[in-house]
Amino acid sequence: MNQAIILEARNVSYYTPSGTVLIDNVDLRISEGQSVAIAGPNGAGKSTLLRVLAGLLYPSRGDVRLFGCPLAELPTHQRAQRIAFVDQREQPDKRLVTEEYVALGRIPHQRKASKLGHDQAVNKALEAVGLIAHRSELLATLSGGELQRAVVARALCQEPSILFLDEPTNHLDPKAKGSVLSLVASLGITTICVLHDLTLIPSFADQTVLLDDAKVFFKGPTKEALSEATVNSVFGIELLRFPHPESGHSVSALDIPIKKSNSFINRRT
Repeated sequence: MNQAIILEARNVSYYTPSGTVLIDNVDLRISEGQSVAIAGPNGAGKSTLLRVLAGLLYPSRGDVRLFGCPLAELPTHQRAQRIAFVDQREQPDKRLVTEEYVALGRIPHQRKASKLGHDQAVNKALEAVGLIAHRSELLATLSGGELQRAVVARALCQEPSILFLDEPTNHLDPKAKGSVLSLVASLGITTICVLHDLTLIPSFADQTVLLDDAKVFFKGPTKEALSEATVNSVFGIELLRFPHPESGHSVSALDIPIKKSNSFINRRT
């Protein structure tokens, strides 16, 4: 059974005022409930594409449609009710209590929802990310992983149809990265996420979009997107896969050559 198309990009390009092409002729169709990763080398246009798809930037050419409606025609408050965005540069005010910060996600619904509805949405978001026990604590007291969970909870509090995340695992240790992505993957809503770490993508994303030099190099099932040949073509490195010695599930690792040189030491001596 085919899933409904929730988001569609048609011939989308984005240029800077000086004419630099950041996104070039992108076509995408995202189905309801999918988890989609966007990956590519630095400067490939990942964050720009994410912002265009979320309606934070308007395309220079083409259009983006949400549930078949041009995104540019939706009033701001309606977009905020349907789309939530977690920015890699998001810096919450750490003087806020966790519950207060998460409740900011209710702003798009202030006109219609009752106080009871707001409170229930906040509780549901805190429960979803496992922060009920920290609801009365200052954000300043949370660990890096807990703070990132609070950011996701704020987005969930908007009750969006689609969740966008730009590098949500930045600056987190390996265990916290797994925890945050496991949380996002378990939410059951359409998710589009920019990720730099290719080893995290197979366990998270159904579909993957690979960008290279502002263009879509590949879009499709993650297993095909992260084939050895494709990764080598886009990134110039090898992605190795091997079975876990105990569970047997596939484990991914990057073979990144690091060349050492004594030239600096030799110049000093």
